[in-house]
Parts: sequence; C-alpha cells; structure tokens
Amino acid sequence: MESLLTLSFASLSSRDIPRIRKGLRQIEGLLAQICLSNNRLSPHKRKTSVVNDADKRECKQLRELRRDAAFREFFRLQEGFKWNVASRLIATLERLMGMHSASQTDLLILSALDLLQGILLLHPPSRTLFNREDYMNLLLDLLDSSNPPAVQSQALLVLVTALLDCPANTRTFEAIDGLLTITSLFKSRNTTKEVKMRTLEFLYFYLMPESAPTSSSSAPNTANLQRSPSKIRHARTHSGDDGDRMDVDEDEVRDTKTTEDKQKLLGKHLSNVAELVRDLRENAIFAAAGAAAG
Repeated sequence: MESLLTLSFASLSSRDIPRIRKGLRQIEGLLAQICLSNNRLSPHKRKTSVVNDADKRECKQLRELRRDAAFREFFRLQEGFKWNVASRLIATLERLMGMHSASQTDLLILSALDLLQGILLLHPPSRTLFNREDYMNLLLDLLDSSNPPAVQSQALLVLVTALLDCPANTRTFEAIDGLLTITSLFKSRNTTKEVKMRTLEFLYFYLMPESAPTSSSSAPNTANLQRSPSKIRHARTHSGDDGDRMDVDEDEVRDTKTTEDKQKLLGKHLSNVAELVRDLRENAIFAAAGAAAG
C-alpha cells in the first residue's frame, strides 16, 4: 500500500495536468479496492481498470469494512503525515486553483473534492487539518462566484464533512467569516438553485447543537484507532519507527456551542434564522440519517 501511495503522491505533486489526473485516479483506484466488495466479474472477462470496474461492484457494509485488513492498514497509515491522503489532496487543490486553465482544472478540482470528502469520512482524524485557517479558507475560496456551480456544491459537501463532529473546526470556520461567505452565497442572485439548496442544507447542519461524540463509527475496533476527531485540538509531528506521526491532544472539546449560540451568530448575517431553527426542531431534520448511522 505504501508503494501505491508513493506513486500517486508523486503524480499529485506535479504541475502537469495529465499527471495530476493520473494521481487522482490512482487514489480513486486504491479507495475502490478498499471499499468495494470482491463480487465482480471474473478476471478473464475483465479488461478494464479498477476504477472502471467499480460500477460492477458493491460497497462493503460498515461492519465488513471494520474487519477488513486492507482498511485497517490504510487507516493506520493515515495517522502519519507521510502517508496522509487528505493533506496531499489539499495541496493538490491549492495547486490546481493557482493554474489559469480553468477549462482543464475544474474537472480535476471536482475529482479532488470528491476524494477528499471520502477520505474525511473514512479517516475522521484527518478532519483536524481544517482547524488551520489556510485550509479552511481554501474551501471558502471554492465557494466564490467565479467557480462553476458543480465546484461550489461539492465544496459545500466537503465543508460539512470537515465540520462534522469537530467543534474546533467550526470555531475556525466562524473566525474567518465563514458564515458571511455562506450567507452571501445563499442571498446572491447569481447563485444557482442547486447551490442555494446545498447552502440551505449546510445552514441546517450548522445550526445543530454540538456535543462530544464517542469514537468514530468508521474506525477499526482497536484502541489505537478510536480517537475521537472532535477531541483533536491540534496536530503535531514527532519521529518514530514509522516516520512522522499525526499525534493529538485528547483534552475535552473546547467551546462547543448550542443551537441558540449559533442562532445568534447566524442572525448577524441572515434575517430568518428563527424559521430555520423551528424547521430543524419540528421536522427533525437529519434525524433519520442520524438513526441510520447509529
């Protein structure tokens, strides 16, 4: 697995569009091997790549993934900065956004965002990267009106995933005027209907009360890999036998906010926040998803 990651990281670090595309497909192929079942066509009937073959395979159930040796090894590798995919994808996004050939880079930005969302779900501790203002700003920059609606929508999905169970990340988002960015996007006449819906979904998500959750449900059942991403204040590195590790402080979650706290903050930028809160409570928005996850 280290060899596969080395090859993909080498491609992602390039400024050459075809090489970056190759690196993204290599990451996608690795995740397909980890997350998809082996119920596929026999080898002599297949001449397609792992990525193309993904349409013929079923996603593994969560209980299967927890027991899967490949997933456990992948999760272990993500604990160190050397093999951390999320940090490489963020660097790739920064590079792509600095290029001027938008017609060529937009699809790659979409692909990188899609993979980043998947990585943050598979390895929740990687969400701590977005405690950094520069990384959080990267997501907000992707919401700019100069970007196509598809990029804006996908950036909103990644933003939700980055804030999920991470109060410290939410405080960073608030500190850099993330609420102003989101509400400006929502109120703009130039924002498409699809992006407005994604923005509204984000606002409902944001207004949910914060708490200190238990260990990530997607983590393998070992003591090493059950650190709650919501308790990660900041990451630091140290050298060891496995190279640099992503280590964390596991203190209590600082400064969590209630729905009422967030209503006051959001109310500075939006007039109908009380209606959103009422909808959130009366219609139990996200309750079905939460029950399914539990």
